[in-house]
Amino acid sequence: MATKFLRRTWNKYSKLGKKRKKKQVWRKPTGRDNKMREKRKGKPVVVSIGYGKAEKKKIFVVRKLEDLKYAGKDAVLGRIGKKNKIEMCKKAKEKGIKFSNIDVEKFLSKNTKEDKKDESK
Repeated sequence: MATKFLRRTWNKYSKLGKKRKKKQVWRKPTGRDNKMREKRKGKPVVVSIGYGKAEKKKIFVVRKLEDLKYAGKDAVLGRIGKKNKIEMCKKAKEKGIKFSNIDVEKFLSKNTKEDKKDESK
């Protein structure tokens, strides 16, 4: 269950109280001596990026041909040159590996046509 972030002094005022759920909206704590803004121990939690994220997906970045041996479902093709990327895609197509950031078949069909044009010149 996700944490519900509430306004700093929601329990002090009836207009922000338990009977008025729509009024219990998050407001960033401001003020020079505000303990919640300073994120002091024992005070309510403050909204921040990535708070309470339970799972982190481990992404495997493929940068070399050797890395294809260990690539799984969540593999990402790294920042490499076009020549190496074509080789990687051919090997990945043979092994049945799919990258999450590139469509292998589409990339190969597009780039093999360009190579044929370059050779004819």
